[in-house]
Amino acid sequence: MQKYRCEVCDYIYDPEKGDPDGGIPAGTPFEKLPSFWVCPVCGAAIIKFTLVPE
Repeated sequence: MQKYRCEVCDYIYDPEKGDPDGGIPAGTPFEKLPSFWVCPVCGAAIIKFTLVPE
């Protein structure tokens, strides 16, 4: 699964870890995140995330 980086604070969303504090279980691909999900570090909208090249 691909990782995505927040353009605002450089937080990396890792689908293997999910976002447990945000209610996102491990194994959730970025594409399946709810549209209202925000960066757990800075609160940036999901549209502020870009794909991390492998």
